[in-house]
Amino acid sequence: MVRCPKRILLTLLLGWLVAVPHVLRAQNFDASTLRRAMQNGQTGNLYGSNPYEETDEEGEGENQPQDTTQQERKIRKPLESYFFSDSIRSLNNFLWHVSRNYNRVAIQPLDTTLTDYRIDYPFYREDVGDIAQGALGQSSLPVNYFRRPEFFDFSFASPYYAYTYDMENVSFYNTKKPIIRMSYEESGQKRFREENFHIMHAQNISPTTGFNIDYKARGTKGQYIWSRTKNHNLAVAVNHTGKRYSIHAAYYNNYIDQQENGGVVGKWAIADTTFDMPSGVPMRLADAEAKNLYRNNGFFVTQSYGIPLQRMTESDFSMAGLSSVYVGHSFEYSSWSKVYTDRNAPYTNERDHRDDTGAFVSAEHNYYQHWYINPNETRDSLYERRITNRFFVQAQPWDRNGVVGTLDGGIGLDLHTYSQFELKDYLTGKYSKVNETSYFFYGSVSGKIKKYVDWGGEATFYPSGYRGGDLSLGAHLALTGYLRGHPLILEGRFKMERRSPNYWQENLFSNHFIWNTPLNKETETRLEVKFSVPDYAFEAGAWQGVVTDKIYYGSDANVAQHNGTVSLTSVYARKDFRFGGFHLDNRVLLQWSTNQEVVPVPFLSAYLSYYYEFWVVCDVLRLQIGVDGRYNTRYYAPGYNPALSVYYNQRELEVGDYPYMDAFVMGKWKRMRIFLKYQHVNMGLFGNGEYFSAANYPLNPGMFKIGISWGFYD
Repeated sequence: MVRCPKRILLTLLLGWLVAVPHVLRAQNFDASTLRRAMQNGQTGNLYGSNPYEETDEEGEGENQPQDTTQQERKIRKPLESYFFSDSIRSLNNFLWHVSRNYNRVAIQPLDTTLTDYRIDYPFYREDVGDIAQGALGQSSLPVNYFRRPEFFDFSFASPYYAYTYDMENVSFYNTKKPIIRMSYEESGQKRFREENFHIMHAQNISPTTGFNIDYKARGTKGQYIWSRTKNHNLAVAVNHTGKRYSIHAAYYNNYIDQQENGGVVGKWAIADTTFDMPSGVPMRLADAEAKNLYRNNGFFVTQSYGIPLQRMTESDFSMAGLSSVYVGHSFEYSSWSKVYTDRNAPYTNERDHRDDTGAFVSAEHNYYQHWYINPNETRDSLYERRITNRFFVQAQPWDRNGVVGTLDGGIGLDLHTYSQFELKDYLTGKYSKVNETSYFFYGSVSGKIKKYVDWGGEATFYPSGYRGGDLSLGAHLALTGYLRGHPLILEGRFKMERRSPNYWQENLFSNHFIWNTPLNKETETRLEVKFSVPDYAFEAGAWQGVVTDKIYYGSDANVAQHNGTVSLTSVYARKDFRFGGFHLDNRVLLQWSTNQEVVPVPFLSAYLSYYYEFWVVCDVLRLQIGVDGRYNTRYYAPGYNPALSVYYNQRELEVGDYPYMDAFVMGKWKRMRIFLKYQHVNMGLFGNGEYFSAANYPLNPGMFKIGISWGFYD
C-alpha cells in the first residue's frame, strides 16, 4: 500500500473536489497495476507513464502485463496479424496509424495519464512549441525549423497542420471493450470564450475488425476584435487486420472558419497601453468581413494480402516469422478549397511616428498595397484536388523482425487539379482549371538485429511528368544498449531531397497578390543524431541541414527564392528531474541560421514545467500543482499574411524576451482527468509587456480555463 501524509490544507484549497473521495471509493479502485509497476522497478520516463499514472484494470495505458509467445499460442487469441507482436496483442487497448507508402503501421498506446493533459493547444505539445497567432484553432508554425510541415497537400492550409486530419494521422484502434472518450475545455467570459470538445468512440466487431469515430470541435469567439475561429475535424475509420488480409479505410473532413484581423496596428497597443478589454486593442484589418474559410474532404483505402512462402503450421501464430510476400494497393483522394474575403477599409495608427517635437503623429494605412481585381472588396477562391493510386509489393525474406526484415517496392500515380480565378474567366464565367500528372517509383529496406539494432533505407523518384526529376533518399540507424537493465538509445537519420515548388508558389492570381514565375527545385540535406535514456527522462539531439535555392515568402509577403545555400543547425535537450513529489521538466532548443532573412529562427527557445505531484486520497486521487513557462530570445519572428495564409519573413519588428507562464492544478481519478489553469498568469507582473509569438499578433491575455476528460467502457 502506498503511504501518503494527510493533505488537509491542500484538500481544503481544492473545495471543488471535496465530495470526490466518497464517490471514488464506491468505484472500487484497483491499485494492482501500480503495485506491479513498483515491484518491477518501473519508473516514470519521457515515453511512458510513471507508476502514479498507471491506469485501471480496463487497460487504458501502455504498461500492461505482457504475455509471451508461448502463452499466446496456448490461449490462441485470434488477433494474428503480422502487424502486431505478442506484447502489443496483450494490451487491452492500443491505436496505430498507417503508412502512406509502405505496408506498415506505427503503434501507440492510448494516452490517459496526467502528462501534458493541461496543454490544450495541440501545437504546444511537441518540444518547445510553435510560433502562433495566439488562440485555440488559429494557425501556427513550429519554432524548430526541422519540425515544420513538408509537402502539405494544400500549402495554404499547412499553418493548421496541428488540427487537421490526413492519411497518416487518422487513428485506428483495437479494443477488448467498446470505448467512448469525451473531453471538454472552456475558458474566458461567454462572449470571448474558447471551447475545445473531443469525442471518440472505438469498438471491435471481432478481434481483427473494428471501427472508430473521432470528432473535434475547437475554436474561440476571440479575446481580440475580429478573431473568431471555428475548427471542426471528423474522422471515421474501419480496419481489418487478419492473418493474411488487411484493410484500412477512412473518411476525414476538415472545416476551418477564421476571422482575420491582421494583427495590432503597432507594438505600442500591447506593450505601452492598457485597454479596459482586449477587444479594444486596434487591429489592422478593420472590418468583420475579413476571413478565411477552408473545406477539406478526404478518403483513403489501403489493403494488402500476404502469401506465405513456407507451409504454415499450428505453431505459427502469425506470418511475421515466415518467409512471405505481400501485395497491395492504396487509393487516396483529398480535395481542399480556400475562400478569402475582405473589404477595403483603412486602419488608423495613432502612434504612427513622431514629429520634430517628439509628439506622436496619427496616420491612416491600408493593410494591402494592391487591389488588382476589385478595388472595394475581395473574394479569392482557390481549389486543389489530388488523387493517388499506389501498387506495392513487400517481400519478407525470413523473419519480419530479422536482420533483413522487409524489402518494399511500389509505383504510384498522382493526378492533380488546381483551380483559381483569372482575368479570362470574366468572359467564360468559369474558373480556370489546370490538370497535372506525375508518377513515381519508391522502395525501402529495413531490418533488426534482436533488440539492439534497427536500421533502414528508402528512396522515391519521379522520372518524368509534373514533378519529373524529384528525388528523395533516406536512411536511419538505431542502436540500443543496456546499462543495469536501462536502455540507452542512439539514433541517426539522413535525408536528401530534391523537390519541385508546389503549384501555388509558381502560379497565383488574386486580388492582392499575383505571380507567375518558374522557380528552381529546392535541394536539402538533413542529418539528425539523437541520444535518449528513457528510464531517466533524458533526451538530446542535434540536426544539421543545408538547403539550396530555398523558396520562402519575403518581407512583402511575395514568394521569393534565395539564390544560394543556407545552413541550419538545431540542438535540442530534454531532462525531467524528480525529487520526491517535485518535478522539474525542462526542454531547451538552440538554433543557428546562416541567413536570418531567408530562414529566421530564435537563438534560444525553452519550455519549462515545474510542479508538485502527490496523493490527495491514497490510491484514489492523484494531483499536480505547478507552473508552465515558455520563452525565446528576441529575433525577427515571421509575420502572418491573411490573404495568403502563410508566414512570411518580415524585417520590421523584433519580438521575444518575454516569459509566458500558466499556473495549473490537475488531477486524475480512475478514468477521469480534470485541470484548472490560469493562462498567462504573469501578465502585468513581469516581462517586457511584448507578449508576441508571431510579429504583430499578441498572445492571449490572462484568462481562467477548466477542462475534463472521461472514458467509458461497456
